[in-house]
Amino acid sequence: MTTTSDPQDKLDSKRASKRAPGKWRSWETTEGAIRAPHRSMMKAMGLSDADIANPFVGVASTHNEVTPCNSGIEPLVEEVKRGVLAAQGTPFTFGTITVSDAISMGTEGMRGSLVSREVIADSIETVVFAERYDGLVAVAGCDKSLPGAMMSIARLNVPAVFIYGGSILPGSLHGQDIQIQNVFEAVGQYQTGEIDADELYAIESHACPGSGSCGGMFTANTMSSIGEALGLSLPGSASEPNVDQRKAASSREAGHAVMNLLRKNIRPSDILTREAFENAVTVVVAMGGSTNTTLHLPAIAAEMGVKLTLKDIHDISMRTPLIANMKPGGDYVMLDLDRLGGIPVVMKRLLDAGLLHGDCMTVTGKTIAENLADVKVPEPTKVLHSVEEPISETGGLVTLFGNLAPDGCVLKVAGHQFGQTFGGPAKVFDGEEGVMEALQKREIKEGDAIVIRYEGPKGGPGMREMLSVTAALVGQGLGEKVLLMTDGRFSGASHGSMIGHIGPEAQVGGPIAAVQDGDQIEVNLDDFELNVKISDEEMASRLSKWQPKPPSYTKGVLSKYIKLVNPASTGATTS
Repeated sequence: MTTTSDPQDKLDSKRASKRAPGKWRSWETTEGAIRAPHRSMMKAMGLSDADIANPFVGVASTHNEVTPCNSGIEPLVEEVKRGVLAAQGTPFTFGTITVSDAISMGTEGMRGSLVSREVIADSIETVVFAERYDGLVAVAGCDKSLPGAMMSIARLNVPAVFIYGGSILPGSLHGQDIQIQNVFEAVGQYQTGEIDADELYAIESHACPGSGSCGGMFTANTMSSIGEALGLSLPGSASEPNVDQRKAASSREAGHAVMNLLRKNIRPSDILTREAFENAVTVVVAMGGSTNTTLHLPAIAAEMGVKLTLKDIHDISMRTPLIANMKPGGDYVMLDLDRLGGIPVVMKRLLDAGLLHGDCMTVTGKTIAENLADVKVPEPTKVLHSVEEPISETGGLVTLFGNLAPDGCVLKVAGHQFGQTFGGPAKVFDGEEGVMEALQKREIKEGDAIVIRYEGPKGGPGMREMLSVTAALVGQGLGEKVLLMTDGRFSGASHGSMIGHIGPEAQVGGPIAAVQDGDQIEVNLDDFELNVKISDEEMASRLSKWQPKPPSYTKGVLSKYIKLVNPASTGATTS
């Protein structure tokens, strides 16, 4: 008696035999008679049987016309797809949101900025999880899209590469390089009469010449540096300008890299180790990076199950020299560092000094030490100093505790000279708008200790950045003549005597809620403390009479955020 085998059994066997190495879970959507409808949908998009047999790679794109930081990303996504296809994978592009911090700065809309980080992470995770993609390449530009993408990479734990969309080139006016920081500070100069309306307009019109993220060591370039230091990005890619053809080439190479990771079974959990996060902190504090590091790095670490505290960041900063002379505290932008060799040169200097863990795995399939083996370190310059003769013996970020910040707060010291003890009488504002009004009326005076509260993760909600305030202070010549503190946060472009992320925040009854006008505030850099000079009994008495403010939003995404968000000291995550 003979039997006739089912034709579909033959087809399934044929497909299984052709399944490419690295097709880990996308086979759930492609194999067997039961998946014929799924394959039909794929063929409707032009996929062949060979395409369907190959590993599936999601390519998360943050391209949009919301901000110049992301308006140049689409060509990079196309290069990623070319790289994946050339390495015998099948790419699938999908989009996610970004918002422009610079355009929403100083408005109610800025409350959506940190919220967008969570939406980005959630949306990338959702697509890759739902579609069963085997790997991921995420391309991001503006501030929150970078950590949001990295958080999703950590959550998903499928082979992945992160690509930075690249920084903007500096603008030029009167023979000098200028960028967005100059525009914000020009507003303060205009308010004091230092420049006229014509000069303000000229600065506005020349500072941003095209696509790319803000050019200094602000949050975007800090996070791109973190991506490279963590090992999630290809070496050298963090400093490439958006419009440089090297950025297109490295994006194409990222497509090859993710396929190599798939075939070697190298996942983010192999890369994002405790030591990798220590490397990232070391690179950031050596370069005077953004205070937003203390929000985003702990958040990424938490997604991978690694605990990274404010104290950890402080301790690493204390043993790491500041060697990069980068804006906003210094004089140079990412393009200047790129011309010297970019982040690999910084990392090579730190590695040679024994300050990095060289055995950490990266998306190249090699370790940090192997990636840096052939990097030539140039002679020290004004842009990048040596470890032996640094700008400062310690790094650019410190964290403070004390009776005003039991959970900690953050001070950026890069490029600034502070007395070991400083402070002044408090001027208290419940929200950013009151400070801007006082600045416009010239009511902020040298020696004031400005307190802005109810701007924390829950109280804001969303921890609005205060670049409009900090830049106006600098423009009015008060940048290091007043002390500014908040339970909100600052832009990476902010600099001066500015303390952010004070925790617990006012909205949950933190001590900052009890501060009154005229209270003496003191910063002690010997003991790294932030204190209000009142007794414990007085503090307890004031807080016993405190009542939380009603939620600012009772529906929509901000209402959800208020209910879910964790403290700033742990990364302001919602999971």
